[in-house]
Amino acid sequence: MINMMAPNPPRILIIGAGSRGRAYARAIQSSTDGIVTAVAEPNEYKRRQFGQTFIWGSQSVPSEGSQFDDWRAFVAYEKDRRARISAGEKDVSTGVDAAFVCVLDEMHREVVLALTRLGGLHIMCEKPLATTLRDCVDMYEALRTNTNAKGEQMVFSIGHVLRYSPHNMLLRKLLLEDRVIGDVLSVVHTEPVGWWHFTHSYVRGNWRRERTSAPSLLTKSCHDIDVLLWLLCSPASYSAQRGQTPHLPSTISSTGSLQYFKRSRKPAAAGTATNCLSCPVESSCKYSAKRIYVTQHEFGLDSHNTDWPVNVILPDIESYPDKNVARETLLLELAKDYDTSTPAAETERRNWFGRCVYESDNDVCDEQVVTITWDDDPVPSPPSFSHESNSKDMLLSDPARGRGSKTAIFHMVAQTNKICKRYTNLYGVDGEIFADSSTITIHDFRTGETTTHHPRNEDRGHGGGDLGLTRQFVLAIDKVKNHGWTTARAQTELVGCTLEEVMRSHAMVFCAEEARKNRKVVDWDEWWAEHVEGKLTRDTS
Repeated sequence: MINMMAPNPPRILIIGAGSRGRAYARAIQSSTDGIVTAVAEPNEYKRRQFGQTFIWGSQSVPSEGSQFDDWRAFVAYEKDRRARISAGEKDVSTGVDAAFVCVLDEMHREVVLALTRLGGLHIMCEKPLATTLRDCVDMYEALRTNTNAKGEQMVFSIGHVLRYSPHNMLLRKLLLEDRVIGDVLSVVHTEPVGWWHFTHSYVRGNWRRERTSAPSLLTKSCHDIDVLLWLLCSPASYSAQRGQTPHLPSTISSTGSLQYFKRSRKPAAAGTATNCLSCPVESSCKYSAKRIYVTQHEFGLDSHNTDWPVNVILPDIESYPDKNVARETLLLELAKDYDTSTPAAETERRNWFGRCVYESDNDVCDEQVVTITWDDDPVPSPPSFSHESNSKDMLLSDPARGRGSKTAIFHMVAQTNKICKRYTNLYGVDGEIFADSSTITIHDFRTGETTTHHPRNEDRGHGGGDLGLTRQFVLAIDKVKNHGWTTARAQTELVGCTLEEVMRSHAMVFCAEEARKNRKVVDWDEWWAEHVEGKLTRDTS
């Protein structure tokens, strides 16, 4: 159901019409007063399908400024549009207020930097921010210069959707505002990627090689690291505690490696086969590409699924009117392979979804543990209270409240039955919490009672996180555009995440990778000072 249109709704450009771009477009339509007015996408089929679904409809033709064959074409158009307005030209098309950047990870930097140079647009960038620390720092710096006519920094959001699911928002409230287990002492958080899902994305797919993508801790789990910092670092209330120093970590360490998906694990009976469709043990192999993409229950084409992951292999799968033709085309795509005569650039450029999982060129970790520690760090004591002071106010002002020593352990694991259904154990001085993807169970040491919460699940997209993030970002734009809010207020009260937090959570991943590769424990303050603050080139204070 599409919301009734506001008189002056936020106008949104989607850059990248893949699965994430479409997810955010659906969320804009179903959960906000915003409207998607333009798309930038190089693939003509994807661009047309996106436009017909979200912008101009199946019976209409695209209007001026509603479609672009890439983001550069949009930037050129927008510069010209603004120049025409400055020259006094009448009846110039209305521009957009914001852009959702949903292109490949390695393209984020160039797109976002171009948008900041253009200026005046609110930006939501899909996670991760970028694939290297240097690129993240460059974007962090550039985004602080992206201002409107008043000189205010534009609203920015990152695709850390886990912050915005009803489940995690309730968990955070219970933990930080209601303090149902008192001060947190330790957290153990697990992301079960899923035994075949990992092979799809991190052995055969886009994110299989660190050199052409990034470490799997970044591409798969940066928003898990962000959630831990959100729970253990960030203020309980952004509006009430603006300016409060976050309780920053003290040390970072990590272990992990590529444990399983490599040639040494290949079954002897598979012989020299490098592609599933020519392998003698294909029919009995759980990683058979034919089994996963064609015959698998729910996710395979034979189960009438033309969505993820099938449409990743054949983006135009829905255009085949005959199911048998679609099946044969999918099998032909899965049969494609490479050998020693294939140019390295060609091998790296594309995905090989029929490739044997033990013969791929993947090198990212399929198992990793990150340990983050915090030291005692009370804030300076507040002024003494008179006897009339409210005891609750005094409790809220406790300088040590939530800032005691604690530990967080994150585990990313490939070989699981669960697919991205995260679960977390939280241990406090007054109780413990177990949270999975659907429930939150609290054991209270003081009363002996056990309470289970069942947060609503608005949507399949990250437990409603896709809807939640989109809703808050577009609402922030609306408040700035139509209700006189400053961008700073919209950023803190509605997006609920500062630009520094975005940089911190990404930097934490790169810090953990340095710790893992060098087998050491890293001091966070020293690392941040050297690798982030030390790399900034402008004074943006």
